[in-house]
Amino acid sequence: MSERERMLRGELYDPRDPELLALARGARAAVARFAAVPEDDPAARYEALCEVLDAEDDVWVEPPFFCEYGRHTRLGRDTFVNANCVFLDAAPIRVGASVLIAPGVQLLTISHPVLPEERIVPPEERRRGQAPYRTWARPISIGDGAWIGAGAIILPGVTIGTNAVVGAGSVVTKDIPDNCLAIGQPCRVRRIFTSR
Repeated sequence: MSERERMLRGELYDPRDPELLALARGARAAVARFAAVPEDDPAARYEALCEVLDAEDDVWVEPPFFCEYGRHTRLGRDTFVNANCVFLDAAPIRVGASVLIAPGVQLLTISHPVLPEERIVPPEERRRGQAPYRTWARPISIGDGAWIGAGAIILPGVTIGTNAVVGAGSVVTKDIPDNCLAIGQPCRVRRIFTSR
């Protein structure tokens, strides 16, 4: 099994695997090409964005933008991603339609084992060029109509519900249900929205 297959299955993997490094380099090059397209040419900008990630119609991403692989991220129709966002998409990132993602948001699918004996690869067990640490990844999902406030950090394996609002600066460690306002570090539900 390849390191990429291990990564996408949520197993421990080596992020310095040659295939993964090549994919990451390709994503950085595609992001640079996207950022170089003038803002006043939305058709060319959208075309360049689709080289980076899977984007439905009328998606707008403000540079600077960073993604690890790009190919594991899908943005739904009419979604807006503001400047300085980071998407570490070692596992799938799925963003629904009409989502607002404010500046400086981080969607982080990767993490490492907490215990040092599980996280650190002993030198005698490392292959040449292998990362000295172990890594794993879990998907992130954001429902239609959600709004993620500036500087929020969404951690691996989290699902944000439909029409949920995550307050600025929040650190989201657990799933957030539909139709609510959630704020804090760690992020907690503060208010449920009722339909009119």
